[in-house]
Amino acid sequence: MKTIKDEILNEKAKGNVVINCNGELQVHDIEKLVNQPVGGLLYDLNRDEATILTWIDDPKWINDYACAMVIRYLMNKLNYKNV
Repeated sequence: MKTIKDEILNEKAKGNVVINCNGELQVHDIEKLVNQPVGGLLYDLNRDEATILTWIDDPKWINDYACAMVIRYLMNKLNYKNV
């Protein structure tokens, strides 16, 4: 029986990333996912700041928010280099 873990690792080997969107798994080419504006990337990962702040009662939001800040910083830095 194939598990979710197996599916995710199999897709990773193909260069894809699996996202949980409202309980439904979606497979995306990682390069296409990353080659979009940072706001769209964070939204697709369900890690945009507005969404994260809706989980304010769960301390997990702190690290999620930090991840969003780091991703935004790195994407902006990469975009600046490509100008």
